[in-house]
Amino acid sequence: MSAIDTAALPGDTEFDRGTAVTGDPGEPGRYHADLDGGWRIGGGINGGLLLATAARALSHELGAGSGHSDPYSISGYYLSAARPGPATLRTEVVRRGRTVSNGQVSLTQAAQDGTVTERLRALATYGDLDRLTQDVRTSAAPPEMPPPDRCVGADQAPPEFLAQADLLHRLDLRLDPACVGWALGAPSGNGTIRGWLRLADGRRPDPLALLLAVDALPPVTFDLGMLGWTPTLELTVHVRAKPAPGWLLVSHSTRNVAGGYLEEDAEVWDSAGRLVAQSRQLAAVPRP
Repeated sequence: MSAIDTAALPGDTEFDRGTAVTGDPGEPGRYHADLDGGWRIGGGINGGLLLATAARALSHELGAGSGHSDPYSISGYYLSAARPGPATLRTEVVRRGRTVSNGQVSLTQAAQDGTVTERLRALATYGDLDRLTQDVRTSAAPPEMPPPDRCVGADQAPPEFLAQADLLHRLDLRLDPACVGWALGAPSGNGTIRGWLRLADGRRPDPLALLLAVDALPPVTFDLGMLGWTPTLELTVHVRAKPAPGWLLVSHSTRNVAGGYLEEDAEVWDSAGRLVAQSRQLAAVPRP
């Protein structure tokens, strides 16, 4: 194993520090986190990073005793924009089963006036991905993409976009040239954005990192000529397998923008060509 591979293992990395939770010895099921402003996008902490933080607390809680530490499905409802700083997570075990367990988690922060404000509430099904059968029957296929070295790096994005997307400094993101017309004032109108993704410090992808991956690309509204922050209202992620090391291929698309809201579907493929995560979120279109 090379030095780079060793450094890439989960542990003391930017993602692990950004999603770290510490158990409260005085209250079972309660955890503390410190949300890092380096994962900010638009008006608050990135929704995928926030969901991964909540999922980490549930991994500790549901993994204890049952071994169900991997999210199979998690649905998060974003109740207010999370800000950098301390946060509290309270978990609840809804059910412990033989093959899967269910739990919920609430993430709160103290507002400027001292009142406790709920940022995120999530309900999830957990299990052990290593125990799943290897039988896969699918008609899904990864989208055709140029290799990463022929794609457009996030560092080439418009300066005004980079100024509102601190998390891009934590990611190595390479967008398909066919999906970056919006950056030149010529969006395709197809409602699709796809690209290669990995963490900038070389950390290997894992199930929790997939929760970030589904929400890490620019919103598909950009490809529709609608620039600006697109806040997530609800995000459901299905994790299908532990990803292989290397690049993730992430594809976002929408088929319906109506009444000021849109659904955004995402697929994540690993370096072995497997569909390892799928998601759908409801988001608000950018304000003019």
